[in-house]
Amino acid sequence: MTVDTTHPIVAELLTAFSAATSDALERPYRRLVDALWDQGDVTSLAVPAVPALIASLDELDEARAGYLAILLGVLAEVEFPETDGELFVAVRAGVGSYVSLLGRAADTPLILALLYLVGHFPGDRDVITTTVADLDLADDDRTRLERALSVLDLERPEIGRVWPAPSVWALQSDEQDYDRSWIDDLSPTQTITNWDNDTRTVYGFAGAKAYWAVRNSTTPSPVDTGPVDLSPLDRPMPDLPGTVFGRYEAALRCPTCHRSLSYSDTSVRCTPCATTYPLANGILDLSAGVRDGAPADGDTADLLQRLSELPSMGLYYEARLRPAYLNLSGTNWGSVVTPSDEQAYIAARLGDTEGTVLDLAAGAGRWTSVVAETVGADRLVALDMGLPMLTVLRRRLPDVPAVRATALNLPFGDATLGAINCWNALQAFPEDAEAALAEMGRVLRPGGKLTMMTFRWDTDPIGRYFQACQFFPSRPEGHLLFDLEQLRRWLAAAGLGLTDLSGPGTFVFITAERQD
Repeated sequence: MTVDTTHPIVAELLTAFSAATSDALERPYRRLVDALWDQGDVTSLAVPAVPALIASLDELDEARAGYLAILLGVLAEVEFPETDGELFVAVRAGVGSYVSLLGRAADTPLILALLYLVGHFPGDRDVITTTVADLDLADDDRTRLERALSVLDLERPEIGRVWPAPSVWALQSDEQDYDRSWIDDLSPTQTITNWDNDTRTVYGFAGAKAYWAVRNSTTPSPVDTGPVDLSPLDRPMPDLPGTVFGRYEAALRCPTCHRSLSYSDTSVRCTPCATTYPLANGILDLSAGVRDGAPADGDTADLLQRLSELPSMGLYYEARLRPAYLNLSGTNWGSVVTPSDEQAYIAARLGDTEGTVLDLAAGAGRWTSVVAETVGADRLVALDMGLPMLTVLRRRLPDVPAVRATALNLPFGDATLGAINCWNALQAFPEDAEAALAEMGRVLRPGGKLTMMTFRWDTDPIGRYFQACQFFPSRPEGHLLFDLEQLRRWLAAAGLGLTDLSGPGTFVFITAERQD
């Protein structure tokens, strides 16, 4: 292989990478990456190395070319959103080579890597889309590329609904109106910021998928990107009287004064606070009560109105967003962890628990149903802050009462719960995951169990970079995952002793018990 010998360090690194056997590419590739790039920053070698990287694409086999396409893509992002920087211009100079290689590539990993790379060049949209038109792309890959190559229209901006791919979203008219209302309220600066964040998110997801495929020399498992079945929303949402919540009287507390609540068929009330909490369709809203004599901003009628907003979100989450999130955060592109695996883990560890069980951050109820089958619906309370999620949960599990409250101030007394399940949620808490774990430790009684699934950062720097390139509404400052030592430290501080810490890829499965 010939390389630009005017840059001997780059030449040496590329030569070592090209000479490595196909099962030993990771180490020389890592050396090449480290010489040019570090989590969004670059070295002085980056710009002069780009021509050699581009030239090497045509000289290496498809497996190695995929690795270089990923590296060129992360280099192109360094100056984002600027498109006139020296590094971006250098990478863009290879568009002709990228498109030519894309047109003749045979292996899916290289195709995915090149799609990620060419998505950085909206100015070359026409030549890219002409080539891509002849490829048999999955809907999610095609629509991510289309969004990456789009240019912001400030007069009619399309913001949001890009994750994991635009193809998964088919909103109802009222939801489209909702989106349009908040988008129209954005200032031009806010619109540009949101657009750029969406673009980074598209890059990050496309890059993560492509990088996994390149590293594993295989095609990611197919995902369902067709329309989501919304028929469950046609079912009436069952009601539950307030007295049903009374069976948890020994555990439930007012979130304001932390005293006991009183229950009737139509309301739940904290007498010491002189506060009534809204109750509708089996959902008790402890996030906003109404004090005696105060305006009824948080009454039951208001709760019913809010329950009608964005009704499909819970179904979208279960059907499309959750599997995509496991792929991204758990590096589960090969479907190593299946829903059956998750179900078996929960059932095996909660089967011998006693007392009230909390499904924390229950979402749309996918894992609440597993907990209910394991411990019985009459011992179970579901808790979440998302009303669109709880509306789906209540339709799915009519016998399980739901509470709307924050994980940072759990509405339960000290040492009152026998078990907590917190599945695929810790990383989503918008403020303080450590404080949430401390709350779990507070409300569990001695010997009480915690089952939890979350994710750790990838130890590979490019893998970690793609994990971090996601912008979610609950985490506007960036995506949050964990280091294992960090989780061990927080659990110990919460009085929770680990009995299991495991998981393939970047999954983290945890079982812990409350210490005396």
